[in-house]
Amino acid sequence: MTSKQRAYLRGLANLIEPIYQVGKAGLGPEVTEGISDALEARELVKINVLKNCLEDPREMANILSERTRSDVVQQIGRKIVLYRPSKDNKTIELPK
Repeated sequence: MTSKQRAYLRGLANLIEPIYQVGKAGLGPEVTEGISDALEARELVKINVLKNCLEDPREMANILSERTRSDVVQQIGRKIVLYRPSKDNKTIELPK
């Protein structure tokens, strides 16, 4: 992913609200599966890491990226934005 594409996705991510919250339970298989399903449906997902979560948000972003086969668009504070193109219904067209 180029820096231009990443900047475009960051701009789109400003307009969406976090749809997932990761708390004290951390990254269980059900959380990872839910985020993967959301990525398939929406392509761009914002995740909020709650303060009671013991894991580091940066490490969590990398783990989620590996498990869901997605790209980390950005991680600021306790917010993570992931992108993965949908197999069936692509809605986001990336600039070249």
